[in-house]
Amino acid sequence: MWYNTRMDKKTLVYDIAVLVGAFAGSAAANGEVVDTRVRTLVSPMRVVAASEGLRGTDALCGPRFGQVSEGAFGSGSGPVLDAGQWIVLDFGRELHGSLQIGCGAKSGKGARAHVRFGESVAESMSELGERGACNDHAIRDSVIDLPWFGQREIGESGFRFVRIDNAGKGKLQLEYVRAVSLMRPMERLGSFRSSDERLNAVFETAVRTVHLCCQSYLWDGIKRDRLVWMGDTHPETMSVLAVFGDAEVLPISLDYMAATTAPSKWMNGMPTYTLWWLRNVAEWYRYTGDVSYLKKHASYIARTFDHVLTGMRNGEWTAGTFLDWPTQHNKAAAKAGTQALALMCARETAFMAEAIGDSELAGKARSLASKLEKLRPDPAGAKSSAALLALSGLRDPKEMFATSLGRDGHDKVSTFYGYYMIEAMSAADEHQRALDTVRDYWGGMLDMGATSFWEDFNLAWTNNAFRIDEMPVKGKKDIHGDYGDFCYKGFRHSLCHGWSSGPAAWCIANVLGVKPIGVGCREFKIEPHLGGLEWAEGSYALPGGKRLEVKVRKGADGKPTVEVRAPEGVRIVQE
Repeated sequence: MWYNTRMDKKTLVYDIAVLVGAFAGSAAANGEVVDTRVRTLVSPMRVVAASEGLRGTDALCGPRFGQVSEGAFGSGSGPVLDAGQWIVLDFGRELHGSLQIGCGAKSGKGARAHVRFGESVAESMSELGERGACNDHAIRDSVIDLPWFGQREIGESGFRFVRIDNAGKGKLQLEYVRAVSLMRPMERLGSFRSSDERLNAVFETAVRTVHLCCQSYLWDGIKRDRLVWMGDTHPETMSVLAVFGDAEVLPISLDYMAATTAPSKWMNGMPTYTLWWLRNVAEWYRYTGDVSYLKKHASYIARTFDHVLTGMRNGEWTAGTFLDWPTQHNKAAAKAGTQALALMCARETAFMAEAIGDSELAGKARSLASKLEKLRPDPAGAKSSAALLALSGLRDPKEMFATSLGRDGHDKVSTFYGYYMIEAMSAADEHQRALDTVRDYWGGMLDMGATSFWEDFNLAWTNNAFRIDEMPVKGKKDIHGDYGDFCYKGFRHSLCHGWSSGPAAWCIANVLGVKPIGVGCREFKIEPHLGGLEWAEGSYALPGGKRLEVKVRKGADGKPTVEVRAPEGVRIVQE
């Protein structure tokens, strides 16, 4: 928590309240915090590979008792690994959590195991330091001691695969190996299905990706970057609101950032990340209509926006121009995109200030917006910047599609800013192109074995590459270990990153056409765009655990027919 020796008593009480609020409902007076995440024990789905001659490995798959005598007492039923033997197990899908290893009676005392978690088979086979393999943020590679005739649990990390080597001198009997999945319980209210099973699979994977990242807070990733990176959370926020509604993980993450960042400092040390915090707070208020939340943060919002104003010079945002890693090498594009982000932030701050009756703050925010609205930045060939320019209104969406977003196929699409790209395509009435991008680009990860979406991806990586659920294939590229860039090279690359969940929000907002109007989800416009789909149906999560249901069918004349079921008090506007 930050402290200011000049703070008055009222300010200090506010900031302490924000910090405590980050643990609302779970913090006891003595500082204990109840972990409300659900533990689920998951057995391996299959044995990927094992040392030649190792027998009985299939016994590890399927239900187990979770006791070191899974078979006859004292002899058990699990495979016995000699020194140096190994096995690779597949739990069937990306998980967040830890690993239980039951060490049977046939093990020698002093048994040891080399355990390697992997989001791909190849990662589980790698050594530390090999092509980016690391223990950053979570220990995914370690040698551990095991109890004779007992169990040990290790983790946490994000993984699907585990390799276990007998690292001792004697025998190691694996009576059971189970993943311990840790997930925040969140009721799923939003949904999407269509006549295209590939699109459905993309939606489901996007939802699972963001849910996996909703741990103690809204994290960037579950293997690496197990942190609240404020500049990366907006696509997650939009997906959580559409599917899970007013989930607690959103406000406690926003509260955490406010409690640990002085208004005179940039969040996560990045100027643009403070802009994103203001946008996310506005999204939360727009969705919930909870003005008390804004009032709780009123002083902090005002002081933070004063700091935002210091980032302006000669009518432009100059404090920092980081959008995302793929854009960072293109300074002109990054600068253009951040002007759009600053404009959206100014408008959102004015929106929040008006809601709480802070006319002084509203005037400052509107003044900043009017200065930025005079700009006409050039995206400099970057689709991410073009998307923000289109969505902010600094450039016409159709123009941005014609000159940038619609060119070169799916080249320069990213898993993070891809969300804004497909939103901008929809804004340009290029609905089929947006749909194709979701199917082809995000679907390209599914083709390579993904069960969650990645930190970054390029369709060109799939050329002559083996899938993440396959053993390395000689003569083929490793799509995990051979690619990635910037801070996520090789196996350091996260294969479950919440910012890649954008298609979950986009499918509901643009295919089903569910668009909230105003504040508090009391009024909606329903404007579906089926493109080449024959039908689509689903729901949008409403505050308080309710949902709005929509069914869209393409008629004989090609025009959609729409059925809507809305709770009492929700008004529908159809076009």
